[in-house]
Amino acid sequence: MSVTEIAPDLFRLSLFVPEMNIQFNQFLVRDDEPLLFHTGMKGMFPHVREEVASVIDPSTLKWISFSHFEADECGSLNEWLAVAPQATTVCSFVGANVSLNDFASRPAQALNNDDVFITGKYKFRFLVTPHVPHCWEASLLYEETQKTLFCSDLFFHSGDAEPKTESDVVGIFKDGLVADQKGPFGNAYPYTSLTDSTLSRLASLKPKTIALMHGSSFVGNGEAALNDLAVAMKEVLGSQ
Repeated sequence: MSVTEIAPDLFRLSLFVPEMNIQFNQFLVRDDEPLLFHTGMKGMFPHVREEVASVIDPSTLKWISFSHFEADECGSLNEWLAVAPQATTVCSFVGANVSLNDFASRPAQALNNDDVFITGKYKFRFLVTPHVPHCWEASLLYEETQKTLFCSDLFFHSGDAEPKTESDVVGIFKDGLVADQKGPFGNAYPYTSLTDSTLSRLASLKPKTIALMHGSSFVGNGEAALNDLAVAMKEVLGSQ
């Protein structure tokens, strides 16, 4: 387990699972109304709770969000809702009505594309991104004050990576994507008629930090990284 402040009030909570050679990262924003992006799997809850407790009182958590309905994204959601009685889950309309409101112990707040909510110093824009990275209910968050994009599984790379990097994260993602086409995860990233325009929309936000679920968070020219990601995905997936 490791906790790293990768930007002011933005903490990367990371657990490396050597059997899978993958990091699972959650992101905690310390503010008047603290926010957790990704809950981690149910079995990881004690570890993630301990990491959160090193930064804030877990019971004060106000906002919980994630991209799509998947174990590492929201598997321990109910455990968090029990620990933080004032916490509100935010997700897409599809996510809330197809999965979350049946699964969760409290109803989720469904947001529309470009809806905004404020946690104190920080302002979050909700982005509806169907099938980016995957699943039709997918969404992402963009924090406008510090220009941080919470990108879920985009830029995925394996290994016990450093907390943040200014190095290329597209090349390593593309190498893994090419290798996965022959493996069990070859269909993890769909390429649809919306993929290119969605990635272009994300690039237009010009993020300075891109917070990855798996791998090092990227610090630098986020617009260029996202445009390069769009090219890489089209090259590998667009012709299938």
